[in-house]
Amino acid sequence: MNRSLRRAAAALLALSLVGALAACTNDPLAEQYRAGDNKGFIAADGFQTVEIPADDRGEPVVFEGVTESGDTVTSDDFAGEVLVVNFWYAACGPCRAEAPDLEEAYGDFEGDDVAFLGINTQDSAAAASAFAETYDVTYPSALAATDGALKLAFAKVTPINATPTTLVLDREGRVAARIIGQLPDASILTSLVRDTLAES
Repeated sequence: MNRSLRRAAAALLALSLVGALAACTNDPLAEQYRAGDNKGFIAADGFQTVEIPADDRGEPVVFEGVTESGDTVTSDDFAGEVLVVNFWYAACGPCRAEAPDLEEAYGDFEGDDVAFLGINTQDSAAAASAFAETYDVTYPSALAATDGALKLAFAKVTPINATPTTLVLDREGRVAARIIGQLPDASILTSLVRDTLAES
């Protein structure tokens, strides 16, 4: 291969690489991250659901917190139950959008060994209560904004500022499923909870 042909091939390869790299930057999630608007969540067209087989689950999540009504809540309160934990805050648009679906799923399990608990990552008790009243959320939320121990307990299993995120904990308190992003439909969560309930 002569020298001119090698240079042309090298130039063509370089242009191809530049084009490929430029194509990689057309990522809406990356663009939102780079925007730096501190909205606290990254919106996506979809969401991600991860189910964890029983043999692959980590240690139980052990936590204690205070709800918006001032009640103490601990992991021991949910022993032997499947627990759905939803991370949210009032100014989070996807959190507001998914609130009716979470409440619908909560109602579907009335009388079953299933409990729901919100973890409010940013708000005061008054703001959390106002949200619950506005969106007809009837299950409690623990306040994590000023509770470092509560944040730390869940930070071991999920980035709690990635709101909204929903966890399904099995009867032993281990993470059995994780929904990252806005829940698009209550049936997705109810299926995950039913699968976890059926394990024992």
